[in-house]
Amino acid sequence: MDNAKNSGMGAILASNGVTFRVWAPNAEKVFVYGNFNQWSDSKNPLEHEENGFWSCHVNEAAEGDEYKFIIQNNGNLINRNDPYALKMTHSDGNSVVYNLWKDWEDHQFRPSPINETVIYELHVGTFNREGKSEGEIGDFYSAAEKLDYLKELGINTIELMPIAEFSGDLSWGYNPCNPFSVETSYGGPDGLKHFIFEAHIRGIGVIIDVVYNHFGPSDLNLWQFDGWEENGMGGIYFYNDHRASTPWGDTRPDYGRSEVRNYLRDNAMMWLEAYQFDGLRFDATAIIRLLDDQIDGTILEAGVDFLKNLNQEIKEKFPYKLLIAEDLKYDSSVTAELSNHGFGFDCQWGVGFSKVLRDVLTISDDSNRNVFSVEELLLSKFNNDVFEKVIYTESHDEVADIESKRLPEEIQPGNADGEYAKKKSTLGAIIVFTAPGIPMIFQGQEFLTYERFHDAKPLDWQRAGQFAGIVKLYRDLIHLRKSSEGFARGLNGQGIEIIHRDDENLVLVYTRFHQDDPANPALIILNFSVETKLSYHFGINHGGSWNVIFNSGWSGYDEVFSEVEIDEVNAEGGFNGKQHSLKIDIPSYGGLILSR
Repeated sequence: MDNAKNSGMGAILASNGVTFRVWAPNAEKVFVYGNFNQWSDSKNPLEHEENGFWSCHVNEAAEGDEYKFIIQNNGNLINRNDPYALKMTHSDGNSVVYNLWKDWEDHQFRPSPINETVIYELHVGTFNREGKSEGEIGDFYSAAEKLDYLKELGINTIELMPIAEFSGDLSWGYNPCNPFSVETSYGGPDGLKHFIFEAHIRGIGVIIDVVYNHFGPSDLNLWQFDGWEENGMGGIYFYNDHRASTPWGDTRPDYGRSEVRNYLRDNAMMWLEAYQFDGLRFDATAIIRLLDDQIDGTILEAGVDFLKNLNQEIKEKFPYKLLIAEDLKYDSSVTAELSNHGFGFDCQWGVGFSKVLRDVLTISDDSNRNVFSVEELLLSKFNNDVFEKVIYTESHDEVADIESKRLPEEIQPGNADGEYAKKKSTLGAIIVFTAPGIPMIFQGQEFLTYERFHDAKPLDWQRAGQFAGIVKLYRDLIHLRKSSEGFARGLNGQGIEIIHRDDENLVLVYTRFHQDDPANPALIILNFSVETKLSYHFGINHGGSWNVIFNSGWSGYDEVFSEVEIDEVNAEGGFNGKQHSLKIDIPSYGGLILSR
C-alpha cells in the first residue's frame, strides 16, 4: 500500500515519485530540497495553492530520501523540516521520506473490555537496557523482549510515555518537537511497528501518551514556521498572545486555526490507524480546555471544541479504542458523554487517588492513619461509572522528584526492601487491584523498584528475580482483577459496598460485585495496622463457606509475610447488625480476598 491513506500533507509517496505539501500562508516562495536534487535550493519550487498551502511533485524523490523546505519570507530564507515528517535523522536533523503504509496489515486486534483493563505504564528509554552497551538507551526492540514477561504478569494494556521525536536522546517525552516522527533513539517508526505487532500477537493492547497542550520548547521546528509572528511569539502553529502561555513555555497550539486543529487531528488518527495503537492518553487536557491552570479557570472555547470534535470522530471510527484524559481537575464533564455536553473521554487519570492512598500508607504512626479517607476513595466515581477513573499509587509524576520517590522508599526511607516497605506498598497494590476503577502500575513497581524515575536510569531487572515472590503477588492480584480463572468476577463489576470499618483497629472490609452476579461478591479485608488481627470478628451479608483466594500474609510472597495461613472460613451467626459474620486472621499491613 502506498501513502495514499495519509492526510495529503507532508511527503506523499507514489509509484512515480513524491508529492510534497506544506502549509506556509505567509511564505512568498517555497522550495523543497534533498538527496533527490543534490540539495539544490532552487530546482524544485512548490506551487501556491489556496489557503496558504504549497505543493509540488518530484519524480526523482523516493523513500529514504532526506529533505527540507526552504521558505522565503520578506527576503529571508528559512530552512524548515516538514511538520508532517514521519521520520527524522534526529530532532534537529533532516526529514526523511517514509512509507508509513508499506507492508501494512490489519492486526485484527481488539483491546480488553474497559472493566478488565490493567495498565502498565512504560518509558521506552529506561524500561529494558539488558544487552545494551554502556551509554545506550532502551528502544522498542529491547522493550519487546520483555513482552512475554508482561503477558505472564497479566498485563493486557501497555501505556507508552510519549514517543514523538523530542530534543536529544534522553527525555520523558513531554517535549515533542516533531509530532509525526517517532523518536529516532527508540528505533523510529519501524521499531514502533515491531513493538506494537509483538504486543498484539501476545494479546496486549498498546496506548500512547499524546501531548497536544504544548509543543517543544527546544528543537521546535514549528516555531515561527513560515517567518510570521506577533509579539515575538510562535507564529502560525501557536497563539501569539496571552493564550500561548502554558507551564512549559509560550507554546500552546492555536486551536482556533482550522489548520492547527487538523494537524493535531491528523496526528491522533495516524497513531490509531496507521500504527494501530489501541488508545490515546491525552496529557494535561485542562491546559487545552482552560485558559489558565485553575479549577475555575477561564474556558478556552476553541480548545473545548477541538477536544470534543476529535473525540467524536475517534468514537465513530474506533469505538473500541480507549481515550484517557489526564485532567487533574476532578471534573465529571471530562468523562461525560458527548451527547450530555461532556468531552467523551472513557476515563480520566488524576492525582487524587494516589495522593490520598500514598498519604495513608506513608504515615509511620498507626494512630495517625485515616481509614475513612480510603473508604471515601473507594466510593468516589464519575457519572455513576466506576471505570471512568484510572487508579494507581505510582506513575511517572509520582516517582520522579527528589521529594516524591517510589512508594517503598517513601514508606521506609533508606530501606525500601524492608518489612514495612514491602507490606505497606503491596497493601497499596491490593487496594489498587480491588478498588473500583482501571488499575495501573508503573514500570518496575512489581519488583519494588525504589530509585526515583529518571530518563537516564534504567530499570534494574535483577530485582525481578530477587523479589520473585513480590512479582507473584502482583501477578496473582492482576489475574484476580481480570477474573482470569473465573474467580472474583466482582472485581470487574460496577458494584461496591462498604461492609465494615473499624477506625480503632484500622480494619476496612468491602465487597465488589458484578451487576450480573450480585449474589457472589468478592470480599476484601484490609488491615492498616502493624498488628496481626487474630480471629477478627465482623458482620457480613452473605453466609456459607468462603474461600481465601488471596492472602498477602502467605510466605510464598516473602518470608516476612509468613503470618497467616488460611484457605477457607465458614460464616457464623449475625453480628453488628448483619445476618452473618466471619472470624478470620488478617496479616499486618495486609489483606485477604475471599469468594464464595
